[in-house]
Amino acid sequence: MTTKFVPMDEMLNAAKNGGYAIGHFNTNNMEWTKAILTASQQDLSPLIMSVSEGAAKYMGGFRTATALIEAMMEDLQITIPVALHLDHGSYEGGIKALEAGFSSIMFDGSHLPFEENMKRTAELVELTRKKGASLEAEVGAIGGEEDGMASAGEIASPEECKQIAALGITALAAGIGNIHGIYPANWKGLNFDALAAIKAVADILLVLHGGSGIPEDQVKKAISLGVSKVNVNTEFQVVFAKATRKYIEAGKDLEGKGFDPRKLLKPGYEAIVQEVHAKIALFGSANKA
Repeated sequence: MTTKFVPMDEMLNAAKNGGYAIGHFNTNNMEWTKAILTASQQDLSPLIMSVSEGAAKYMGGFRTATALIEAMMEDLQITIPVALHLDHGSYEGGIKALEAGFSSIMFDGSHLPFEENMKRTAELVELTRKKGASLEAEVGAIGGEEDGMASAGEIASPEECKQIAALGITALAAGIGNIHGIYPANWKGLNFDALAAIKAVADILLVLHGGSGIPEDQVKKAISLGVSKVNVNTEFQVVFAKATRKYIEAGKDLEGKGFDPRKLLKPGYEAIVQEVHAKIALFGSANKA
């Protein structure tokens, strides 16, 4: 079977119209890739398989990530639609990802002056159109830490969201108090008034970053208000580490050939499979492929 990655447009529009969201699941290596593909296929859920620039570098490069995911899709006989997406990409990284076969990129220009963010985003709109790929942009930096870059959560300006949406992007990540990583105990929650204000002026597919750790009722409310893509990464890291720690602390790695990486990493792999199933159930995307 020949695989082909698809842009996000069709699956996200279907999600918006259907009142559910598509999971954007970050992968970091072979085990994560297999777990995410396997669970999504079992649930017949469309999938946005995401790779950050840091993860791509760790895996060997964008072309390695593309080749790994595409080959695994063939071997596992994956039939669900899969978008291969660059998460929080730089301008240069976005171009490299497209050249490597990614079907979707996110350009994160939220740290730039708004005029520069607009200029760079407009250039990438033209490039992704030529490539038949989708483009996500960001306004209002998402808080927390992403590939070593830390920031406090921001509330995006509705007017800036309106302007950048008008460039012809596919989807918009707008800060509404969400953060990357572990949410602190004093986190104030999502700002739904800000989300409503953005939605009122920007007719665009909306993305919720920092989906790990947001209370389920808030995630569901965000989806009901039009969010059609939810990003998850940290929760996979946490369950993978917890399962691996449990295996080692139980001394399993010292029993027979328990040190074999195929055995050592299996509990973490299985933990991610279960977490993907849980997120798909929460987002409502099962049987939507």
